[in-house]
Amino acid sequence: MWAPKMVVGRGWWKKQACGTYCSHIGSGVRFRMRVIAKRTLREFWERHPRNAAAKTPLQDWYAQASAADWATPAAVKAQFGDASILRAGRVVFNVAGNKYRLVVKINYPYRVVYVRFVGTHEEYDRIDANTV
Repeated sequence: MWAPKMVVGRGWWKKQACGTYCSHIGSGVRFRMRVIAKRTLREFWERHPRNAAAKTPLQDWYAQASAADWATPAAVKAQFGDASILRAGRVVFNVAGNKYRLVVKINYPYRVVYVRFVGTHEEYDRIDANTV
């Protein structure tokens, strides 16, 4: 898996408190999140007719997450204020007005989002979001 080489003080990439930038041209560089796997989301809304209403909200979440650059949990919270930040990179998103729940694990340095669970609010109540 590719990740930018971060060298403090010299080198091609430098990491600063204000973000990541290219040391040669000095402009900001944004990294997009990789969401794994969209198939899990699609299978959820195709699995049962009652989940069909989740299709558009989940597609919207996927588009926003794919375009985001979440380097920290605070960046996730800034974009999705109602998201619950758990330990070990876990985040719970409320989808479609809290009708559905989405649990992901985020690898912040590599900008990867792993979909761990998607389900109704009732299904979510039966799982442990820290271990699923």
